[in-house]
Amino acid sequence: MTRLTAFTDLLLHLLKWLLIAAAVAVLAGTASAGFLFALEWATQTRQAHAWLVWLLPVAGFAVGWLYLRYGSAVEGGANLLIDEIHDPKKIIPLRMAPLVLGGTVVSHLFGASVGREGTAVQMGGALADQLTRLFRLNNEDRRIILMAGISAGFASVFGTPLAGAIFGLEVLAIGRLRYEAMLPCLAAAVIADQVGLLWGVQHTHYAVPLIPALSAWTLSAMVLAGMLFGVAGKVFAQATHGLSALMKRWIAYAPLRPLAGGVLIALAVWLLGTDRYIGLGIPTIADALKEPLPAYDFLGKMAFTIVSLGSGFKGGEVTPLFFIGATLGNALGPLLHQPATLLAAIGFVAVFAGAANTPIASTLMAMELFGAELGVYAAIACVVAYLFSGHAGIYRAQRGGHAKRTPRKDLDT
Repeated sequence: MTRLTAFTDLLLHLLKWLLIAAAVAVLAGTASAGFLFALEWATQTRQAHAWLVWLLPVAGFAVGWLYLRYGSAVEGGANLLIDEIHDPKKIIPLRMAPLVLGGTVVSHLFGASVGREGTAVQMGGALADQLTRLFRLNNEDRRIILMAGISAGFASVFGTPLAGAIFGLEVLAIGRLRYEAMLPCLAAAVIADQVGLLWGVQHTHYAVPLIPALSAWTLSAMVLAGMLFGVAGKVFAQATHGLSALMKRWIAYAPLRPLAGGVLIALAVWLLGTDRYIGLGIPTIADALKEPLPAYDFLGKMAFTIVSLGSGFKGGEVTPLFFIGATLGNALGPLLHQPATLLAAIGFVAVFAGAANTPIASTLMAMELFGAELGVYAAIACVVAYLFSGHAGIYRAQRGGHAKRTPRKDLDT
């Protein structure tokens, strides 16, 4: 009877979380699909009308004013979701979803250099949390449904369900996973990805034309590249946070910060005579996987993204990190005597791994996007990047679970 009761409890647990995860996935997958369609429209419109970048300061002021007037409770974005998972207090306001959706689409329409994962994660988490009351979840279950929302949003916006599932578990704390949430996060990620596909979402497909056989040097090259990718992720995170702090210190009225940032970006586009470093930059990422690119491309994208995010434009960090990593890897290829396209693919995920402190999710993403053959190379580079990026990251609410390495005894004082 005891065994039957235990089996029944386990079955009920399975059914409960599959039902909840499916509901989360439908909401997050649908939201991500609508977001991706809007993002595609915004990108095409901006490319067809280059003069729109001159309205970026006005757009930045408008988004800043909307958040000041209506979004003060959700200004924390993804960090607010992480804080609520660690220390549940109150339901995430539903207005987080439309505010970040509108703010991100406007940012892309007028030329800010921002990403998309932050938007999808925030929408997924906010929509998932609305189910807390419906299913009468306690705090522990609420933590899990928020994690499932993060996984669903990440998976559906990139088309990477395995990476999305682990991202929702890994991003919360450095060096620690919450295995009790693995089933809901996996189910939500897989179903949300399928929901997006049913809506007609078409994700970008990447390919690595040449993957060399394992050798002592290729593995050593991955270690060396991983070190540089980790440093790049660390510099990006620290510079973005640093500029944000300076802008808040220098400009008290919040809407004026993205206005100032928008002026700098518009002037930079005009002076450089190129829009290469604004928006998502997907075409350049694809080029980095096919042909040699200018060695300074990663610096250009890093500068534009730091100004955009540091001054308060809405979006995410991950796709710009893909750009930075892919172009940095492309430049490192000849220096490390490796195919530039191979290191571009490795950099694509490894800079993100270092900046977000998510080496496992990043490795899985490499395998989902580029094929399982890249797995060993990606794992080495992502883990080394994770080690060399320090304990800071793009998500300030991320907590320290375990140290990244065992400290030397002679330094442990």
